[in-house]
Amino acid sequence: MPDPFLIGEAIICGYGDANILHGCTISVEKGEIAVIVGPNGAGKSTAMKAIFGLLTLREGSVHLGGQDISTLTPPDRVAAGMGFVPQTHNVFPSLTVRENLEMGAYLCPQNIEDRIEQLARLFPILKERSRQPAGELSGGQRQQVAVARAMMTQPQVLMLDEPTAGVSPILVQELFAKVQEIAAAGIAVLIVEQNARQALSFAHKGFVLVQGKNRFTGTGQDLLDDPDVRQSFLGG
Repeated sequence: MPDPFLIGEAIICGYGDANILHGCTISVEKGEIAVIVGPNGAGKSTAMKAIFGLLTLREGSVHLGGQDISTLTPPDRVAAGMGFVPQTHNVFPSLTVRENLEMGAYLCPQNIEDRIEQLARLFPILKERSRQPAGELSGGQRQQVAVARAMMTQPQVLMLDEPTAGVSPILVQELFAKVQEIAAAGIAVLIVEQNARQALSFAHKGFVLVQGKNRFTGTGQDLLDDPDVRQSFLGG
């Protein structure tokens, strides 16, 4: 059986002398949404950063499309087909919405107008507020700009770290719907999310991390139906 399109396998890493991840494995296929959930301090965002190359692996590996990218820098991983949206500081607040998108196209400056037009159909805010500084937008609007900027590199994998943090409940549903459209276009989507129940409701695959290790893995629906997962992590 071939390896998943993106897989961080048996990852051990952390900060300073302390390991946060203790051999966890995360994977996602093209056209699939995979969600990482778990209690605070479980290592969810650490796993995302390790897969994107923001942390050095102490053990384990990261493969993308069958290629070992474990030693690539984050910019090189972007060039290889990865897009990453961090939880905070994910837009240039003093730049306009349009300028933020142009910054996202630095690796592939060809056909910028076509890409912006395509993304504006997914996120109309890009056209409606194109000349407005991104720092003046609401949390949900900024998140849309951040996702669109990552999409300007035409990634094969889109990684979102806590995309609903600071986003109003109404815009959370809208943002998740847009993520589903992105995955339906054949892009692999990997999400770290505190809103576990809602995220698992549309995820093809879910990973529950506890203390840096895989505790439960299954389809989103399987995890929602699992009484142990519900009791321990979803409030019953």
